[in-house]
Amino acid sequence: MRRTKIVATIGPASDSETTLEALLKAGVNVFRFNFSHGSADDHRHRVDCIRNLARKHDMCVALLGDLQGPKIRIGKFKSNSITLVPGTPITLDPSLKDNEGDDSHIGVDYKPLPQYVKPGDILLLDDGRIRLRVEKVHDNKVLCHSECSGELFPRKGINRLGGGLFAPALTEKDRGDIKLAAELELDYVAVSFPGSADDIETARQLLREAGSDAAVIGKIERAEAVADDQQLDSIINACDGVMVARGDLGVEIGDAQLIAVQKHIIHRARQLNRAVITATQMMESMIHSPVPTRAEVFDVANAVLDGTDAVMLSAETANGKYPVDTVLAMARTCEGAEQYPALRRIDLSLDRPFKTTEEAIATSAMYAANHLEGVKAIVSLTETGKTALWMSRLNSNLPIFALSRREDTCNRVSLYRGVTAIPFSMTGDVTTRAIEALQERGLLQEGDTIVMTRGDKLRVDGNTNVLKILRV
Repeated sequence: MRRTKIVATIGPASDSETTLEALLKAGVNVFRFNFSHGSADDHRHRVDCIRNLARKHDMCVALLGDLQGPKIRIGKFKSNSITLVPGTPITLDPSLKDNEGDDSHIGVDYKPLPQYVKPGDILLLDDGRIRLRVEKVHDNKVLCHSECSGELFPRKGINRLGGGLFAPALTEKDRGDIKLAAELELDYVAVSFPGSADDIETARQLLREAGSDAAVIGKIERAEAVADDQQLDSIINACDGVMVARGDLGVEIGDAQLIAVQKHIIHRARQLNRAVITATQMMESMIHSPVPTRAEVFDVANAVLDGTDAVMLSAETANGKYPVDTVLAMARTCEGAEQYPALRRIDLSLDRPFKTTEEAIATSAMYAANHLEGVKAIVSLTETGKTALWMSRLNSNLPIFALSRREDTCNRVSLYRGVTAIPFSMTGDVTTRAIEALQERGLLQEGDTIVMTRGDKLRVDGNTNVLKILRV
């Protein structure tokens, strides 16, 4: 069983029922809805289609809504694009209207820009493909010159090397999209460009007010978010999970620094019992090619070896020519990386104190399952999925089956590394019925040994207090 999960972004290339069904069968565990693109009706149609397909195939899949956030962008030009060469003088002007930009004068939708830059600063456009050096700030305009050659298209993002361009994490559009996420009953909502734990808590409060119990994913993409361990930990602790959003983060801190930062974010998320997604350009060449490059294969594999819960596809499945082939290639890569022996060794630190009974039971179950010869699986009868989450924070080669009566729980745990969700009604002799349900799916055979966790009281949150070792 593949343990690392796959997140696929839905877009024009993948929104037909035929393609969505093929993606589901190919191994997508989480479908991402990018609220930067598409109408509310587009998203409604796709959600209905995916939910119906998942029920048709008796599969559990999570849906993630990704808020646009305060992406700072340049304005539109008089022409389709402009061409820059080294030394080209460029003025960035927050007062310039759309469709008025030209080769030397570009609008910016971020009015405070002149306040946050100074001579010598490097501004990075289009994910770092274009570099502008600030010469001076004059009359509320930023005078720069280009340090490279390239074609620049309108509405591309702009970052400052080292970070420092501040904007509220939640825009008016985001607040409307949070209400849409609640209406669509999405399982996860991702907050773009959070600068602090307060940004996450604000999003969570707005979700609850809209009637949503969605889990909140914080996208780590500002230099300020990784400036020190205390700041990073505060953001991680405020979230239900984080995303290593390597596009803007790499632009702000530099690709050379990003390598170690990615590993650190994944490590801290696992230590703090949070899910983690690694994203951006993982198989970028497959937008146009039916096969990935070896570098892309190694990039995905490296994230798997780091311990990420999921790897994410963006334009590859939203706009690419080969969305299904890309998912299949990513699944093969994950499975290959998971053969590395170190990923099969449990990494328990027994001097770590437990905060809850459920966490103690989850850790004990993983320790027992990985040290008792012959155990084939860990089975968690769970109301909220928290026990399965704690289990999934530890390395293991054993499958974790999370059985829950709640559809939202089954969907949510579909993101967790190594966890397979099984819908299950908590009635009758649940221990016997759980084993039978897994046998019916071909997941257990007579004679197998399993470790099972459950609570004395069924249908109660936070009640896991029983660990059993059973022979089928």
